[in-house]
Amino acid sequence: MTAPHPTPRAFLKKLAHWITNSLATFLAVLWSIPILWALVASFRPANDPMSRGDVWFSASVTTENYLHAWSLAPFGQYYINTILVVLMVLAVQLVTIVLAGFAFAHFDFLGKRGLFFFVLLQMIIPTAALLAPNFATIRWMGLFDTRLAIAIPYFGSAFGMFLMRQAFLEVPRDLVDAGIIDGCAWWQLILNVYLPPSVPSLVAFGLSSATWHWNEFIWPLVITNSDKSRPLTAGLVRFTQLGEIGARWTLLSAATLMVIAPLFITFLIFQRRFIRSFLHSGLK
Repeated sequence: MTAPHPTPRAFLKKLAHWITNSLATFLAVLWSIPILWALVASFRPANDPMSRGDVWFSASVTTENYLHAWSLAPFGQYYINTILVVLMVLAVQLVTIVLAGFAFAHFDFLGKRGLFFFVLLQMIIPTAALLAPNFATIRWMGLFDTRLAIAIPYFGSAFGMFLMRQAFLEVPRDLVDAGIIDGCAWWQLILNVYLPPSVPSLVAFGLSSATWHWNEFIWPLVITNSDKSRPLTAGLVRFTQLGEIGARWTLLSAATLMVIAPLFITFLIFQRRFIRSFLHSGLK
């Protein structure tokens, strides 16, 4: 007996699957090239010059760059500052986005649609456009060069509010009405009716927020002036000014990898949970 020939539709489906996988593999390799280069460069000897055609490999490998980079900057203080800022921002954001999302999803009030549209306008304003007014406000409040100054502009999140509003709108109205009939107060409705099915959206937002503020660079650089409040990303600036002609790439690569290592390792360990949270939240 001869094997059945695949139908044109099955062949096209298989071809599309192969093209998609090939394109995804190509993009993954392309995305990983800077990381791989930084990893290779961080193990090159500091006195090994990088010339055209010789930017990847070296005759010897050393871990001296990591030890030297750690000794040149107070990375311990930088890590503490970064973790505290990220946790501070995330804790306040979880409260504000839940309350705002609940208000827009549950209540009807005058000007609701206009106010919702006005809040969403914040998502299209570039961060750089707000540097000057935010800086003036922080100086007026007397918070310059503090961890709180880094966190305050991010206590509210238009994206988080929108995400939670959409998640709360998906909660069956029958459950909400049942909670109201049982005499639930508004905060009991949030805790017992709205939040339980919306946990994936909260987790997805938390991951996005933590990643964003761990990697934030411009605002911390502007609002800090000393190592006591400077986070990891702003601390990298000192490694761009070590050489006479600019950055020493071996040291800068080692320092950069030490900054991104916690997030990178955490993602590798919990990547399945991360992806599942984004899929269940409907976040694209």
